[in-house]
Amino acid sequence: MRLGTRGSALALIQSRQVASALEGDAGASVSLHVVRTRGDEQADDSLARIGGEGVFTSALDVALLDGDVDVAVHSLKDLPTRMAPGLCVAATPAREDPRDALVLPPDDQRTLATLPAGARIGTGSPRRTALARAFRPDCAVVPMRGNVDTRLAKLDRGECEALVLAAAGLGRLGLLDRASELLERTAWLPAAGQGALAVVVRRDDQRARRLAASLDDHPTRQAVRAERELLSLLGAGCHLPVGVLGLPYPGGLRLWAMVLSPDGRRVIRADRTGRQTEPERLAAEVATVLLGRGAGDLLAEFRRAPPAPADL
Repeated sequence: MRLGTRGSALALIQSRQVASALEGDAGASVSLHVVRTRGDEQADDSLARIGGEGVFTSALDVALLDGDVDVAVHSLKDLPTRMAPGLCVAATPAREDPRDALVLPPDDQRTLATLPAGARIGTGSPRRTALARAFRPDCAVVPMRGNVDTRLAKLDRGECEALVLAAAGLGRLGLLDRASELLERTAWLPAAGQGALAVVVRRDDQRARRLAASLDDHPTRQAVRAERELLSLLGAGCHLPVGVLGLPYPGGLRLWAMVLSPDGRRVIRADRTGRQTEPERLAAEVATVLLGRGAGDLLAEFRRAPPAPADL
């Protein structure tokens, strides 16, 4: 099997994990093929400027559809809610920690609550930007893109006082010791699919689907189905100020969601519990509550006038 991957250190680690599992669990022979994406080529631009959804996935989609690779591995949070025609998610391996982490310079163990007023928090995400402004309106948010090592170097050079990064990515890179705080997952809600991987194949490639299926974790799949369905119902892609988290338990699933205004001053929340076998129904219930509380107006406001790239 030819496995397509981005070339970043994190993407390669994730893809090697999947390749190892395919070789061990499914008995496949796997080779890695690096594909450059628009998000990699324009690593210093804001996601708003380079197009948001699909910037990390579309080149891999093309490689799959052209038959250049047989399987692609993505961070699920980067995957558009609508898959390219002809492709499908064949497996969602067991999820790692979905939380965001606050990262400070070495030996600095302050928390989000104890950062000094005026501290600069670096992020390139509209969701994290809005959350930072909601939790710490007295701090400044500064734009921060690039891979994890690049962001950490900028932090250590003093370009900001704190970063917000995905705990799962730090963990996979062996850098979780850089986190001074793991942000409470149902208060500071993560992005849909955060901490999970997606193994994508061509829909008509039965061999690849069969081999990849051995990696699937059913509770993770049902949780992220609910999260992604909620985004779809709200008309909110993966680069809007929306947080959502599904937590499975035996037979059931609880779904938390929030929509924020770009400045963080308005926050609309909802949560419901449902059957693990009915993730779309649960997502519809939560979406109905959010929309009834005005979430649609907040998202429309963001689409009309998203923050300038310098604010992301």
